[in-house]
Amino acid sequence: MSDRTHELKTWPYYFAAVERGDKPFEIREADRIFEVGDFLFLREWDAHCGEYTGRSCLRKVTFVLGGGLLGIADGYVALGLAAVT
Repeated sequence: MSDRTHELKTWPYYFAAVERGDKPFEIREADRIFEVGDFLFLREWDAHCGEYTGRSCLRKVTFVLGGGLLGIADGYVALGLAAVT
């Protein structure tokens, strides 16, 4: 188990769904090593303005599904998320 924190940009639509709990997963490029136990510090990013909105949330990685399996493209991962209380 890991305790790394990954800071990630997240577009407003997806950020809101994660924050509400409607989207307990992330699909991300596998540009780093993600492991169960890691934390995602998601920062809402407005691509139209090219800046952060100031909203953020923290989630814990509960599952990692590597690319090339079950419809996840090579070079990407599906991450199961849980709220941090």
